[in-house]
Amino acid sequence: MESADGVTVLGWESDPDHHRSVVTMAGLPEAVLESALRGVGKAAELIDLSQHQGIHPRVGATDVLPFIPLNGSTMEDCINVAHRAGEEIWSRFRVPVYFYEFAARSPERRALQNTRRAGFDGRPPDVGDVAAHPTTGAVMVGARQFLIAYNINLATKDVHIARDIARRIRESSGGFRFVKAMGLRLTSLDCTQVSMNLTNFDETPLDTLYDTVLGEAARHKTTIAESELIGFIPRAAFQKWPEFFRRTRGFEESRIIENRLEKRLLQSK
Repeated sequence: MESADGVTVLGWESDPDHHRSVVTMAGLPEAVLESALRGVGKAAELIDLSQHQGIHPRVGATDVLPFIPLNGSTMEDCINVAHRAGEEIWSRFRVPVYFYEFAARSPERRALQNTRRAGFDGRPPDVGDVAAHPTTGAVMVGARQFLIAYNINLATKDVHIARDIARRIRESSGGFRFVKAMGLRLTSLDCTQVSMNLTNFDETPLDTLYDTVLGEAARHKTTIAESELIGFIPRAAFQKWPEFFRRTRGFEESRIIENRLEKRLLQSK
């Protein structure tokens, strides 16, 4: 992905239980588009989804491909790049595409979870003439605001506890607004996890969210073992909720995307 001229890969992470990798890159729209397409192509070449095992839901070798405005770019820029990416993914690799969030072409597909499920949503893809490629699946291509992926590991092996806590805190079950959550079992760490996507840090009281998980864990006679951050956070999120992020395992301010981007730009000079 970094072989595309004008792109900086800011970081990547992989996890053996989720069996999933997260790659973050930045650059001008044309460069990011080409970088993303190279990543999709390599995933299609190397990953046979029919043989894939992992606890995280997925529908494709490249599962989600979101474009996010940064440093003066606009959501309209991201929508345009997302739509171009979808057409190119089908043209180059014959992998169908479903658009979500701001790139969605129908209101029903704006929420990612409405389409990214077994059998999708029963309607044809936005780009392509098959629901899924036999080994590569499909790609969910979106344009959205910054999402924070934040996980809390519990000091228990009982996945029912993690699932109950996830149900109590996620918006869809009446919990915190802009919080998506699921409870998972982590074989490699011999514990369970409340895995969260925080879609609007401005409108979610993150310290209260953490305290709620801690309190629910205590109610189940367990506690929090550690928390982790996947990928990067915007500077504004850290400024608003510093202690929430400082709790995470091995947190450094290089996990703030603006800091990381500034450092990489200085290194390239």
